[in-house]
Amino acid sequence: MNHFEYGPEGLACEGVPLARIAAEVGTPVYVYSRATLERHFTVFRDALVKAGVVDPLVAYAVKANSNVAVLKVLGDLGAGADTVSEGEVRRALAAGIPAERIVFSGVGKKREEIAFALKAGVAEINVESEPEMELIAAVAAELGVRAKIAFRVNPDVAAGGHAKIATGKSENKFGVSFAEAARLYANASNNAALDPIGVACHIGSQITDLEPMRAAFTKMRGLVEQLIGEGLSIERLDLGGGLGVPYFNHPEPPPPSAFAAMVAEVTKGLPVKLAFEPGRVIAANAGVMVSEVIHVHERPEGRKFLVIDAAMNDLVRPAMYDAFHDIRPVHAKTGESVYDVVGPVCETGDTFTRDRALPPFGPGDLVAFMSAGAYGSAMASEYNTRPLIPEVLVDGDRYAVIRKRPTYDEMLARDLIPEWV
Repeated sequence: MNHFEYGPEGLACEGVPLARIAAEVGTPVYVYSRATLERHFTVFRDALVKAGVVDPLVAYAVKANSNVAVLKVLGDLGAGADTVSEGEVRRALAAGIPAERIVFSGVGKKREEIAFALKAGVAEINVESEPEMELIAAVAAELGVRAKIAFRVNPDVAAGGHAKIATGKSENKFGVSFAEAARLYANASNNAALDPIGVACHIGSQITDLEPMRAAFTKMRGLVEQLIGEGLSIERLDLGGGLGVPYFNHPEPPPPSAFAAMVAEVTKGLPVKLAFEPGRVIAANAGVMVSEVIHVHERPEGRKFLVIDAAMNDLVRPAMYDAFHDIRPVHAKTGESVYDVVGPVCETGDTFTRDRALPPFGPGDLVAFMSAGAYGSAMASEYNTRPLIPEVLVDGDRYAVIRKRPTYDEMLARDLIPEWV
């Protein structure tokens, strides 16, 4: 469920018409529903608790949508944060999420990032390789602290909606191999600078079938039991994220209740706390991108290009992942025409969809890209010197701009010309 419905003034986010936001803030613009964010997080967490998972750490994946206002909405509900850079750790802290609910992951953490996380007191640093374990130990020893770590394990299970977002196979860069996990955990347990507290896995994103997750989680259960059998201390099993969302052309994903029931079944009796890293399932359907039609370019051979003012630098998922986004008119229309929907960027890849049957559009019409709350603004760039588009958060019948569109002067001021040029 989301809170984007048609009303007397067209498609609205909660009680605010998208046309009003477009008129007052400009287009393109991202619009998020606070009620949807809150509902999705609550449904996910409550499903786990209802299934019997005691006190789960639900660490929202910051990379999905990293706006500090979004993080604060979720943090106020008790969410933790799954982070993959010092910047994301800082965002989570700025949103008021306590350090003890922050997980720091990522395959290429730099020395200064590790030091920052240790000084902040994050819940755990997920170790993704043996060299990284040694670096964390060295930094912790320099700081005179014991680093709480968990080993991200690659269970060699394929899953994910696209090859570029599958992370659990042995050929993927993420995590230590299953074969070496127990040895590394034992080595860390004997290192005075390290405090291993758990193991973690994350096999992909936009997963719409629970069976790959079940297979990976079953392997992780076996690893936990092996570590306990070897007399090693383990407090937490982090099962990652990846549960898919309905992108309208995808298979209907299992609901959080089914996911939670599977988790409870697989982990029953394990004497550890569980952690999760949902991102897309919380944020995707809580946001839309609104754009204005510039013109329709119709070729003599019949192909129609619907040229809009949003581009691949604003929403890169279609260009990068061949991703599908439902496209709706902000003001309901009847009839149908077939379009290639494209943006102004000077790349053929700046194409949102081809041969899509849509209502007839003309210059000045507004379109809404649905399910754009995750991996939309977070992956945006200023390619072609196009300003990052603003973000808006709606709460009932009010809204606020939570990231401003920069001016061209602000953009240019970041470039410095050396005095010798």
